Amino acid sequence: MKRTYLVVVFIAGAMSLSICLAQKKVAVPQQFNYKVDIKKEGISTEKAESIDSLLQSFVDQMKVSSVVGFVAKGGNVVYKRAFGWKDVENRVPATPDDYYILFSQTKAVTTVAFMTLVEKGLVKIDDPVSKYFPEIPNRVATAVSADGTFETRPVARSMTFVDLMCHSSGLNAGLVGSTRRIERQRDDSIRKANGDTAAGRTMGQRSGGTGNWKYLKDAMDDLVKYPLGFDPGSEYSYHISTNMLAYMIERISGKPLRQYVKEAVLEPLGMNNTDWYYEPAALSRFVKAYNSVDGKLVPSSNMYSEGTISKSQTYAEGAIGLNGPIEDYAKFCQMLLNKGEFNGRRILKSETIDVMTKVNRLPDVNAGGKSFRFGLGFELYNEGRKPVPEVSNTAFAWGGLYGTAYIIDPEKNMIALFYLNMPKHEDLYPLFLSKAYQLFRK
Repeated sequence: MKRTYLVVVFIAGAMSLSICLAQKKVAVPQQFNYKVDIKKEGISTEKAESIDSLLQSFVDQMKVSSVVGFVAKGGNVVYKRAFGWKDVENRVPATPDDYYILFSQTKAVTTVAFMTLVEKGLVKIDDPVSKYFPEIPNRVATAVSADGTFETRPVARSMTFVDLMCHSSGLNAGLVGSTRRIERQRDDSIRKANGDTAAGRTMGQRSGGTGNWKYLKDAMDDLVKYPLGFDPGSEYSYHISTNMLAYMIERISGKPLRQYVKEAVLEPLGMNNTDWYYEPAALSRFVKAYNSVDGKLVPSSNMYSEGTISKSQTYAEGAIGLNGPIEDYAKFCQMLLNKGEFNGRRILKSETIDVMTKVNRLPDVNAGGKSFRFGLGFELYNEGRKPVPEVSNTAFAWGGLYGTAYIIDPEKNMIALFYLNMPKHEDLYPLFLSKAYQLFRK
C-alpha cells in the first residue's frame, strides 16, 4: 500500500512538473526598451559613434538628403538616430519620427496578414488559388502574335498561395509582362493625344503607374485576362504576385485590404502611424524627395507622399503603398523576431513564422540570381547570399525601392533597419549593416 502511494505521488509530481514546463513560455520583449546602458550591452561608445560618423558622411557627401538607422537586440534599442534634412531648402532637420515611403516593405505586411487567414482555417498555403478565384490563368504564354494575342499551352500545375508569396506565380511575367507594358504606354499616348492630362500619372502608389483602377479588384480582373509567363513554381518574377495575394485577402476575409491589414497586423502591434493614406496634416511628416546627381542633391517629385493624402481613395494594393516612421516597422520586425508576438498581442504562431522563414520555396537556379533564396514573404540567408558576412544563417529580410531596408536575425537576437528616400542606394545599406553587427562583436 505504501509503495502504491509513493508511485502515485511520483506520477502526480511528474505530471505537475510537465504541465508547468509546457505552460512556461520564453519571455520576449513586448515593448522596446530605450533606457539602455550600451556599455552593459557590451557596446563601446566608439562603435556607436562610428555609425554616427558613417551616416553623417552620407549626408556630407550629398549621397543622401536624410538617413535613419535603428538597431535593437533583445528588444533593447541600442541605436536610433537620424541625420540630414527632412527639407533641405528650408533646413528642417531629419528626425527618427519622419515618415518614409516604404514601397515593397508593404509585401511582408501583406503576407503576414494572409497567414492570419491561414491560422483561422479559412485557407491553406498549398491550396490552388483557383479555388477562391476561378478566373486565375491556367495557361502559359509561348508566343505573341502580331495582333497582340498569345499562343499558349496548359500549365504544368495549378498556381498555389505559396507561389504568390514567393513570387513564383508566373503572373505578369516574361512575354506577358513585356506586352502589357507596351499596351499601357500605347494607351497613355492615345489618352494624352485626346487631351487627357492625367494619362500615366501616378495617384498614390500603384503598380504600373496608372490611376485608372478604383479598387484592387479592378487591377486583378485586368491581370487575369492574360496568360501566365511561366509555369507556377518554375521561376521567380518579382512583385505583382503580392497584389494577387492581397486581393485574395479581400475575397477570403470579405473586407477591403486596408481594413483587414489594420485590424490583423498594424493596430495590434501599435503601428499607428503606418498606412496607405492619411489626412492632409500628415503630409508635413514626410521627408522630401531628392536625387543625388553628380555629387549634388536635386529636388525630386514628391508625388508618392502627396498621393497618400486623400479622403476618397478606395484603392490599396499589397505589393506597395504603406508609409510610416522607422520605429513603427521596427515593431513589425520585433514581432517576427519574437516568433509572432509583440505589444502583448500574438499575430501569428511560432510554427507559422518558421514555415515562412526557414524553407526556401524557389528553384535552386532562378532569376533572383546566384544563391538567391526566398521563403514566404522574405529573402532567406540560410543557404544563400548575404548582404554582409556578419549576417547569420537564420536571418531573413527585405526592403523597398527608395532605400528602406531591414533584417531580422534570430541567431543574433537582433533587428536592424535603415531608411532613405531615394533610389540608387544599394552601396550604402551594407556599410550600415556591417557596423550594426559590429556593435555586438567582442
